[in-house]
Amino acid sequence: MKHYKQYINGQFVDSKATSVIEILNPCTEEVLSTITTGTVEDANNALEAAQAAQPAWEALPAIQRAAFLHKMADVIRENRVFLAETLSKEQAKVIGLAQVEIDVTADYFDYNAGWARRIEGEIIQSDREKEHIYLHKVPIGVAVGICPWNFPFFVMARKVAASLITGNTCVIKPSSEAPNTIMEFADFIQKIELPAGVLNFVCGAGRTVGNALSKSPITGIISLTGSVSAGQKVISAAAENITKVSLELGGKAPAIVCADANLDLALNSIVSSKVIFSGQVCNCAERVYVEDSIYDEFVEKLSKKMSEVIIEDALTGTNADMSSLVSKSQLDKITEMVEFAKNEGAEVLVGGNRPEQFDKGYFYNPTVLTNCSQDSQIIQEEVFGPVLPVMKFNTLDEAIAMSNDTEFGLTSSIFSENFNNIMKATNGLHFGETYVNREHFEAIQGFHAGWKKSGVGGADGKHGMEEYLHTKVVYAKYY
Repeated sequence: MKHYKQYINGQFVDSKATSVIEILNPCTEEVLSTITTGTVEDANNALEAAQAAQPAWEALPAIQRAAFLHKMADVIRENRVFLAETLSKEQAKVIGLAQVEIDVTADYFDYNAGWARRIEGEIIQSDREKEHIYLHKVPIGVAVGICPWNFPFFVMARKVAASLITGNTCVIKPSSEAPNTIMEFADFIQKIELPAGVLNFVCGAGRTVGNALSKSPITGIISLTGSVSAGQKVISAAAENITKVSLELGGKAPAIVCADANLDLALNSIVSSKVIFSGQVCNCAERVYVEDSIYDEFVEKLSKKMSEVIIEDALTGTNADMSSLVSKSQLDKITEMVEFAKNEGAEVLVGGNRPEQFDKGYFYNPTVLTNCSQDSQIIQEEVFGPVLPVMKFNTLDEAIAMSNDTEFGLTSSIFSENFNNIMKATNGLHFGETYVNREHFEAIQGFHAGWKKSGVGGADGKHGMEEYLHTKVVYAKYY
């Protein structure tokens, strides 16, 4: 069994903590590894190492910083199968999807390296004679990234790649549920001669390590991907030093299906958006609004497709569409939400229980619910599991209003062949992303950002990279 140490200032170090965190295989409940529970001292040591390394890192030409990102991409590709298997084991992600996450992570480092020659400022016209106004983009300093358990490796890259290419150094806190793949990556980057302190990894509880990283005056920006409650804690901790935050939090994505939609396309897209990683994805379809004239047909076909979803062990299953949930607490939460929905009057058409073929693991059947009310918990609160409530609408205006009736604002979708419907929805839906006639899944060159309680700031593309830059203006008078 592997035991992981903290990675600080270019080396693996022991912590003074006396306790360890056990990392389980969610499919089998066996212990895969242990990692030392991080302390406030570990967090501060990592921040101090990053702070000491930052001036020299910033001084490197961006193209030289990009060379290290390319090396990170290379080492990921060289170990892609091992990393995918590690990821699959620690979080029950089906092996095909795990391999996609590893490969896209490598692409993400290469993509951000490509910004090296394109980080630009501006020259602004002055109202005065013999004066130029120069707008510069400069690094913030030390970036802290707090990662989730659902896409731990890719989200790590989201935070590391953008911060390093812009001249910041970085401290990453992996999720205590799924740190193994990130810590294996830490071992690999020792081989690429990255300067000590530029990138550090400290694992531990959010209430200790996360809080210490967020409240430190050394920290220049905190990027967190997680729950609303975690985001609120980070904002509170950051308030003392007015530290910049970039938060991607929960979602409750609506999918609107109009009567003129390509029904097979809509069904395939929505089901794939629901069962990907067993529904544990912040941007996946969480509720469906179907036009009343096709409601019965849609529900019948949806129920059939969800009942045909193949559930297997994430690593060994050869045809798996989905696998176990990540933990017992996640299984308990989803079970309770479905039972509560039933007590409120919801009808379970498919699923609503655990599959019988597994003796161990945190498996839950794909579930379709109808007869839900708009104000019910199952419609208003994030499920984060393979549970899909379906409601009907009469007019598109009604569907848009019900879609917007949520405290979240991350992703949304509409399925229609009518241009007017599409334009009305894309302009009327109050979400950071709207997908038209396709599944919920973003691109690395886009901008992944939530509105309302789904977060502030964002990631990916040019605008995600610029989250890690200060804007500085110089007024230069000459004679």
